[in-house]
Amino acid sequence: MKDLDINFPLEKFEKLIIDIGWESLDDWFNFWNNKRNILSIDQYWNNKVNDDWIWGLALPLLSQAYKLQNNFSDRKIIGISALPGTGKTTLGKWLEAISLKLNFKISVISIDDFYLPSDEMKLAIKGNPWNVSRGFPGSHSVNLMQEKLLNWKINGVLNVPVFDKSLRNGLGDRSHWKTDNPDLLILEGWFLGVKPFNFDFNYQKTNSEKLSSHESSYRSNIQTNLHKYLDVWNLIDKIWHLKPLKFGYMNNWKINQENAMFLQKGMALQDENLSNFLRMLNVSIPHESFDVINSYALLSIDQERNLVEAKLNY
Repeated sequence: MKDLDINFPLEKFEKLIIDIGWESLDDWFNFWNNKRNILSIDQYWNNKVNDDWIWGLALPLLSQAYKLQNNFSDRKIIGISALPGTGKTTLGKWLEAISLKLNFKISVISIDDFYLPSDEMKLAIKGNPWNVSRGFPGSHSVNLMQEKLLNWKINGVLNVPVFDKSLRNGLGDRSHWKTDNPDLLILEGWFLGVKPFNFDFNYQKTNSEKLSSHESSYRSNIQTNLHKYLDVWNLIDKIWHLKPLKFGYMNNWKINQENAMFLQKGMALQDENLSNFLRMLNVSIPHESFDVINSYALLSIDQERNLVEAKLNY
């Protein structure tokens, strides 16, 4: 990897690669370097994407999918937990395309695809302090998500809804259903793996002033809702957590994401709606909850989304 522009430490990264199933970092690098002709990286990522993102995240994640598919007879689910705007969607499209060239099939779905239908959603999010139309725990068909993931693990048929965020003037709605037969499934989401937070007295004392009384009381509802997601998290075999060094980096990423969607589809969150959504993302779940996600791999990124560390999270 000497010829690559890699800025994260390799010692911890090599431990991750060995744990995935390679003899050494050199062994792993040579394996993928010999397959560069089929990776088609430039088709999905432009020149702004650094070597560290490709070789530190995309290929290690693909490597685990490759090993899980080849070494286990039962169907496996990999989770990607990453805040909005991080780049999960682009990564997912690449993984789906490249897996086919390696003679197995990955499907990437989002917990967002299991947002409640519009009529049910109106009731579920009614009275939230941010006046948002979706996004926080409690706005998903959790039982449906668990049922569809479990059915796929049992019979190999994946039948899931597809959510289009540009519908209803940017409020979003289910657009259609899709059926697939993947060998391996990746589930991604911004609070994937987050569990109800154990609030102690000192936490309440030092943090309550940052929230309005409405936000504070509503966040208790969200904590209750999080319990419903635990059965889904338990179906995931390995979680990869892509985590910013500072939570606030997410704000610009999300703004850029919505601007790009507006240019592409003519509908997106804008102005007050976008500000409200960002406020919800920032305060609906305690930031400390993201520090204790039970992930297999932890990948830290800076404000420019450069990878600064990639390691096992145990």
